[in-house]
Amino acid sequence: MKLTHFINGEWLESGHTKEVLNPATGEVLAHVPMADADLVAKAVEGAKTAQKKWAKVPAPKRAQYLYAIGRLMEERKEHLSQVLTKEMGKVIEEGRGEVQEGIDMAYYMAGEGRRLFGETTPSELADKFAMSVRAPIGVVGLITPWNFPVAIATWKSFPAIVAGNTFLWKPATETPMMAYEMAKIFEEVGLPEGVANIVFGSGSEVGTAMIEHPDVKVISFTGSTETGSKVAELGGRHLKKVSLEMGGKNAVIVMDDANLDLAVDGILWSAFGTAGQRCTACSRVIAHKDVKKELETRLLEKMKHLTIGDGTDESVKIGPVINTAALEKIHGYVEIGKQDGAMLLAGGEILKDGDLAKGNYYAPTLFTDVPWDSRIAQEEIFGPVVSIIEVSSLDEAIEVNNSVKYGLSSSIFSQDVNTIFTAQRDLDTGIVYVNAGTTGAEIHLPFGGTKGTGNGHRDSGVAALDVYTEWKSVYVDFSGKLQRAQIDTN
Repeated sequence: MKLTHFINGEWLESGHTKEVLNPATGEVLAHVPMADADLVAKAVEGAKTAQKKWAKVPAPKRAQYLYAIGRLMEERKEHLSQVLTKEMGKVIEEGRGEVQEGIDMAYYMAGEGRRLFGETTPSELADKFAMSVRAPIGVVGLITPWNFPVAIATWKSFPAIVAGNTFLWKPATETPMMAYEMAKIFEEVGLPEGVANIVFGSGSEVGTAMIEHPDVKVISFTGSTETGSKVAELGGRHLKKVSLEMGGKNAVIVMDDANLDLAVDGILWSAFGTAGQRCTACSRVIAHKDVKKELETRLLEKMKHLTIGDGTDESVKIGPVINTAALEKIHGYVEIGKQDGAMLLAGGEILKDGDLAKGNYYAPTLFTDVPWDSRIAQEEIFGPVVSIIEVSSLDEAIEVNNSVKYGLSSSIFSQDVNTIFTAQRDLDTGIVYVNAGTTGAEIHLPFGGTKGTGNGHRDSGVAALDVYTEWKSVYVDFSGKLQRAQIDTN
């Protein structure tokens, strides 16, 4: 299968191509074309022309396209889920969940077409009306990661559409097929030419060209903190609005009064779902000393029953990691953990038995007695590796949770209301879960984090509109005379 760019309503080829591999089997799924700066410029030109017309389409009419996109995604949910699982590797159950998230986002943001609320406020002067409204910004650039190849793209593109912007979307080169499928849906619903543009290519070539282009006014990026920092630096030089959603080092706190069976289920799901390749994945378990041993025993027992393999198999619970580079990185961190004195309880190896040898599989891994300041407890591994850290109190648990440079998601298991409310206040993360794992964001709430996880912006929810709109204040004076604010108020 040969993919093509979707630019200004046309399907275009370019230059050399790169193979797209199934991480579960190693088979070649497609060939993706790699664009250059000239093709980015062509896409921006079309998007800029289209945006002038698109901004004048009434927001409820723009929203109708999102309703249509949501309906087509719903009709094709199983097909999209299968494509997603084959190119990314997550198990089919998760693939369906991710596609559903995109459907939900389409319908939710379509509803904003009849809201996009501004504010009215009294003027300090007589016979004068004051209000603020949201205005579109122009052409926006979207850079999305491989681990959620459709959900994160909908978090960014759908609010951009309903707000009256046009966009260029650069998906990850490891997972371009979902973007290609979405481009076909954009075309089929009749989205005007130039509103949606999909440009495949590398971050260094296409991403940089998008950020540096003077007519791209907003950059929304999801990816590693290291790359995000470079995006922010380059975007800042060009005075662009830059929205960043980056890394995480998320912890589940298990207090001495926790429901341990529930905690185990929450840890396993948030640690090993998507093979640990989520920015919200649980990679630390901060366990109270009174329950630590029992928690370890129950985790180890449940881990024995985790099935690993090709995610298209309905019985499989953990799929592959994205590529061999990821395998090497994960295994490198496991070796570091052992050298730093942590005790390996389970896993810690690349899986090579039978059909697993064809793909990129890493055994679910559990460390205990992990020093809170060790590298495996501080740095993002992005794989199925969990570290158990012992604490003696809630205050210590919160301190350990907040000790990392990231601040995306956190979780606490407790049955004490005072403990719960203290934790949700003091945990320095953008998302807090109570008696659940560190994953499971819903599209109508803001998504993002503090510290090294982001720069204050949010995906999802109404908060996403702040990335893709500017506030415009409007004063209407119907007094028939000049009135000067702060001067003619008496």
